[in-house]
Amino acid sequence: MAQNLGSVGFFSTYRPPLPLDLFSLPTLISPTDREVHLTDGKSYNYNGQVIPPAALKLMLNRPLLSQVGTEADVDSGRLSGLLLVSERTKGLEILHIALRLGDNKPVVFSFADVYGTYDDVRMEDSGVIAGEYIVYLSTKEPALARRQPWTAVYRTHLVSGDTQRLTPLDISNSNPLDSDPSSTADLSPAVSPDGTKLAVASFEGKDGGWQGEIEVLMTNIVVFSMDDPSNRTLIIQNGGWPSWGSNNVLYFHRKLDDSTGDYWAVFRANLGNDLSVIITQVTPDKIKAFTPAAIDENTVVVGTIRETSTFGKRRTDADQYRHVEIFDATGQNEPVQLTKNNKPMADHFNPFVILQNNGEQRIGYHRGVIALKNPAQVERQELTNLQSPVTDLGLFRVSGVFPTFSKDGTKLAFVDNEFLAVWVTDLTGPLRVVYKTDEENSVFYPVWSQDPEKDILYFCKGPSFNAGQEVDIMAIFDASTSNPSDPIPIVKDGSNNAFPCANPDGTRLVYRSTKNGGTEYYKNLYIREEAHIAKEVKDIIITRITNGSWTDTHCDWSPNGKWIVFASTRDKPADAPPLDNGLDPGYFAVYLLAVDNPNVVIRVIHSGPNFVGHVNHPFFSPDGNAIVVTSDLAAVSCDPVSLPLFDHSVRPYGDIFTIDIDPVDIEKNKDIRNYKRITHSKFENSTCTWTVYSTKLGGVWNLILNQPHVLRCPYAYPDGSEGWQMTGHLYIPNRRC
Repeated sequence: MAQNLGSVGFFSTYRPPLPLDLFSLPTLISPTDREVHLTDGKSYNYNGQVIPPAALKLMLNRPLLSQVGTEADVDSGRLSGLLLVSERTKGLEILHIALRLGDNKPVVFSFADVYGTYDDVRMEDSGVIAGEYIVYLSTKEPALARRQPWTAVYRTHLVSGDTQRLTPLDISNSNPLDSDPSSTADLSPAVSPDGTKLAVASFEGKDGGWQGEIEVLMTNIVVFSMDDPSNRTLIIQNGGWPSWGSNNVLYFHRKLDDSTGDYWAVFRANLGNDLSVIITQVTPDKIKAFTPAAIDENTVVVGTIRETSTFGKRRTDADQYRHVEIFDATGQNEPVQLTKNNKPMADHFNPFVILQNNGEQRIGYHRGVIALKNPAQVERQELTNLQSPVTDLGLFRVSGVFPTFSKDGTKLAFVDNEFLAVWVTDLTGPLRVVYKTDEENSVFYPVWSQDPEKDILYFCKGPSFNAGQEVDIMAIFDASTSNPSDPIPIVKDGSNNAFPCANPDGTRLVYRSTKNGGTEYYKNLYIREEAHIAKEVKDIIITRITNGSWTDTHCDWSPNGKWIVFASTRDKPADAPPLDNGLDPGYFAVYLLAVDNPNVVIRVIHSGPNFVGHVNHPFFSPDGNAIVVTSDLAAVSCDPVSLPLFDHSVRPYGDIFTIDIDPVDIEKNKDIRNYKRITHSKFENSTCTWTVYSTKLGGVWNLILNQPHVLRCPYAYPDGSEGWQMTGHLYIPNRRC
């Protein structure tokens, strides 16, 4: 019989709550032109690229594709093809092939099913045709170093299915002070028109590789031959998202060095025979222009945001949305607005060029899908099952933030993206709100008592990620019943108290607090006794269990009650900057503390060299034999500016990992080297939980996995304009853990 390891649940940030899908418009647009829907409308679909007719005819030799049409259908223009990323296959962000015959709906196939390629958990992206090959990005092989991207470029032959890695696995670090080899990583592969050269945005030539950059990755543009991928030439420093306009013209984007604002531009690089480069700026100053797709050597289509908006406020002007425009690199013609004239109050992403058999040019892109009679009423699925790389371990995404299951797996709670309300559901009833405020960013981090019989739900009341503000820990008794109590303060002392967790019998509560943290708001761990009794705060016993000028946070109590796991910056070097990229202290590692002797603290795992990076939100498995965390151990998996991001965006990266531990001898858990990557995503998979409930072994929760829930919230306004929630953002300031 299969072992039940339970299931890991998590929340994704920056992933739009409603599906993305692919559409196109003609380059010569008229007021009567309407979008063409490019897929069957199932699941999330994005990052498309057209399949040229010659390549499509080769692909029809594959048995799965041959049933859709013939070479004659391709020649007549009746059969067309598209490469895209879709999440329809086990929830993975992987390549798919969409074939459309005549006016029929496209038929969509998994790339792995068609070609028999790697079929375990991975992310795939940026598929493009290069002669007789499909070139694409994959995270199927780990980087050789921690906290470096797993993204590498591969090619698969269109007929044989043979696959080859094009990104070198081993490149010496360019920093002479660090002789340890590390793998390079590539993003955004682009194929020259003659199919002989590839350009990639690469971390090659960048000291230390990825170093925690958030929005601007500072990648370099590297060019190499398809026939000799090891012979690579760095041609442009600080550039991303390359696109060939001809065999010697390359477009790319770059953030401008402009102290007056946060602006991006698209540039044109003219390459000499010796790969010397002359660079000119194509798009104007004082706007955001990115993700170029070349139409020819003098014409490029880009995504633009022409006017900055204020986060959390309704966008009232079309220029505040991301739109698709065509620019003339010679400057002789004015930009052509495509999507602004079609759907002015919606965001459009990552354009690509479609050349049809009749010679018509169209521009493809993806955008959020809102097609409701009442746009302010949104139906979405609360739980989504995903493929897990671990046998007998379930994996699912929760639409709410800070998901938490009761110990017996019968109750679920979370908060909404606005941090306005605490939601609860169980095996017997629908989702319901047990506490709600009128002010955004006022509630966060619910957690159930570990004793399910007590039916207590704790949560934090106050502004999240703002150490200087008071935050109280509240308790709702009988939380899953039809008559829950009003919230009662369990910890309230004027400090910032958060991230509570009860011990196994539900009588004690560990949490982190800024109490006695001084003007730097250092955070340490405390234990509150009698957490299951609604007592006045002044009558309870609270014990401090850690003491230092650092941040201890994100604590969880082991199932056997002996240990507490938590994230901490206590090993941050003294000469490190106070804040990591201006956000939190950074340098978070995970530690175990012995409850009976709090002086015994063992560092379990850290991220990069010198403890730089983030390993956060640790949570014990139900049997106490493993810990799940969210971390940057695999760095970043895409160019963040290609995602639905706003100006205030924080870390658009993070995946879920598990670490096996010794549940008996705490000393054997020091600096564990091995870990398992559970998710592969371009979005941020953040706060995680581990429940005894198994999505793999079935059960009542599986019914909920497939039940969409109707929410009333401003994803879109009655006039059809999109709310900022369509980006998947949280209504919070820059994070301070």
